[in-house]
Amino acid sequence: MDTLLALKPLLTTLILPTASGLLLMALMLLWAWRRHAHKRPSSVHLPVAGGLLTCAGLWLLSCPAVALWLSLHLLPQVKPATPEALLRHKVQAIVVLGGGVEQHAPEYDGPNLPPESMARLLYGMHLAQTTHLPLGYTGGIGWAGAADQTPEAQVAAHVLARLHGPALRWQESLSRDTRENAQLTAALLRQDGVQRIALVTHAWHMPRSVRQFEAAGLDVTPAPMGYVHSDLQPLLQWLPHAFALRDSTSILREWLGLRLT
Repeated sequence: MDTLLALKPLLTTLILPTASGLLLMALMLLWAWRRHAHKRPSSVHLPVAGGLLTCAGLWLLSCPAVALWLSLHLLPQVKPATPEALLRHKVQAIVVLGGGVEQHAPEYDGPNLPPESMARLLYGMHLAQTTHLPLGYTGGIGWAGAADQTPEAQVAAHVLARLHGPALRWQESLSRDTRENAQLTAALLRQDGVQRIALVTHAWHMPRSVRQFEAAGLDVTPAPMGYVHSDLQPLLQWLPHAFALRDSTSILREWLGLRLT
């Protein structure tokens, strides 16, 4: 089973738009070249049309307007939380769900959190400081990570110390994916009698995360951050941007994950 799960990052990458789009473009070009080489120039229209459609699809997925539309229509919507709401729901702990590690950050001479993970940690720290609730972080070495990589929860603890933030009450550093994040965190919190948590992760990741953490037996109050949005002028929202392709890819991955889990 672990062998199959270890292939998940590779299979997911191949399915999602960037790799699949480029592979489809290469296939269309090869198809057109073979038809032209066999002296059938009129028969290249179909692969050329396929290539143009692939280009159009990648263009659209790279547009902020499309990424925003996908986030609103493919995924369940989750409202932002407030510190007051967390206290009303009698939340006992803030749990930040990890999003990856930058293993070699030259500026820090060691591992660091990449922007998405750092944004989650900073929001979790904000909630912990304003509610005075204990803070936990869940993240080990993902299926795509190297075996000698520093577990993400340990890196998060170092980052908090660097920022003079609150210490982590719980560090779950053995998980490899969201399902294990939930199961191992629930077991860790149960030892301290914690049942009700506020879960911090990106808004597009929240629906699947809540499903997994509730399946592990926890009462979850979503505390989403990192909503898909764009401050660009309307016309510019229909031009390709790398961040929009990243957002579209994340949304499609979560949409697929909701249907497979």
